[in-house]
Amino acid sequence: MELKIPDFFKQLLVTQYGEKLTDKIIQGYNKQRYTTFRINTLQSNNEEIENALKIENIEYKKVNWYKDAYIIKNIDEHKIKTLKIYEDGKIYMQSLSSMIPPIILNPQQGSDILDMTAAPGGKTTQIAAMTNNKANITACEMNKIRAEKLKYNIEKQKANVYVMIQDARMIDNFFAFDQILLDAPCSGSGTLNANEDFRKNFTQKLIDKSNKAQIVLLRKAIEILKKNHEMIYSTCSILESENEKIIENLIKEKKIEIVPIKDEWINNLPLLPTKIEGTICICPNEYYEGFFVAKIKKI
Repeated sequence: MELKIPDFFKQLLVTQYGEKLTDKIIQGYNKQRYTTFRINTLQSNNEEIENALKIENIEYKKVNWYKDAYIIKNIDEHKIKTLKIYEDGKIYMQSLSSMIPPIILNPQQGSDILDMTAAPGGKTTQIAAMTNNKANITACEMNKIRAEKLKYNIEKQKANVYVMIQDARMIDNFFAFDQILLDAPCSGSGTLNANEDFRKNFTQKLIDKSNKAQIVLLRKAIEILKKNHEMIYSTCSILESENEKIIENLIKEKKIEIVPIKDEWINNLPLLPTKIEGTICICPNEYYEGFFVAKIKKI
């Protein structure tokens, strides 16, 4: 079944990217995305997980930019979730694109780290694993039901994280963090695929609502980030109205500067052009969701 793009959305894409890239993006939406996961290194390792996959005759491919990420070739997510390694919290189902913001954040042991809109906890627990549970991680989630899911995943992954059930926009300025991950709520324009009936929910109104939240969240993040320290702003959207335009005003106000993302492995990703040099936007395809990432320094 081919995805039918709403007319207003296609026009937004054409205006931003042109006809040729828009066709490529739509082709990406229509591809069946591979199941992917990462190892929870707090509880397991590559050897144990690979042995478990081989016993089940599960074909996998390793990701060249992240040794703990795996692409599954011959079964779906439902089958993976029946495995003991999943039940025991030794792996975490996560899209490749969503693994990228924590890697670019480069969380440090001993740092005070905030994940501003954390549920369901994929990036939060990834940060915990990357720091070997030796960072002071706070995960913020305003929705009580989503916060319970967040707590469940943190416990299952055996991650050392403090959960704050609060609207991140209202965090007291008394707090100060060394590093912040703001994976902002968005329209999800990068994650659409042919298996989803998104027409009713994906509207200009949703984009506008997301914009308002993104602006307030980013300003709050800058307020509680320590001076000369760095944060990540990311979304699973490929629209500049949710990405570059949210950042631009803060750059003009000289509150922030962009730290260029120059890691060599980034060149292997299917990148779309961005309006701010040093930021990245990933094109959706069979491996990746559409995703935007910017590394920001408070000045």
